[in-house]
Amino acid sequence: MSNLWVFSLVISVFFALFSNNIAETGAAALEGAPAAINFLFLTGGLICLWGGALEIMRRSGLTRALARLLRPALAALFPRAARDGEALGAMTMNVSANILGLGNAATPMGIAAARRMARLSGGGSADAELCLLVVINTASVQLLPTTAAALRAANGAAQPFDILPAVWLSSAGSVAAGILAAKLLERVWPR
Repeated sequence: MSNLWVFSLVISVFFALFSNNIAETGAAALEGAPAAINFLFLTGGLICLWGGALEIMRRSGLTRALARLLRPALAALFPRAARDGEALGAMTMNVSANILGLGNAATPMGIAAARRMARLSGGGSADAELCLLVVINTASVQLLPTTAAALRAANGAAQPFDILPAVWLSSAGSVAAGILAAKLLERVWPR
């Protein structure tokens, strides 16, 4: 990662010299650095808040209840993986965290589910069910877009959650389109 930052810095300086804007580039860097740090603290604090909310939901049993609601749908989408309790448990917790808009908290469970599903396939490559899990995670239905709301709040939005109807519609559409595309491709290119 440090190589990427050094490369970006070198390219920026090169183009600033080439375009004769070195003073403006320096001023932008001096103004942008404190703004970036302020933004990181605001966003980090809000993400910690929602991460704590997820932990409270987990301890109170709300995420387990949501996972129970999701199990029938996930079992229909992932029939082979549903026969393995560990894979299904990781999947339900992953999808539950994504539904609550906590992508950062969903990632470890998604990785655990993907590893377990890869072991179940035994072939060393991604099978159709694992690809579908990746599609669903990428599209991610969200009831509470907490990360997006945190970013909006950090940037001064008066109503950070006023995007809910648009998020619900677009995330449901993207998941439906993703599942449809994955199922169609599974039929076109079977294993």
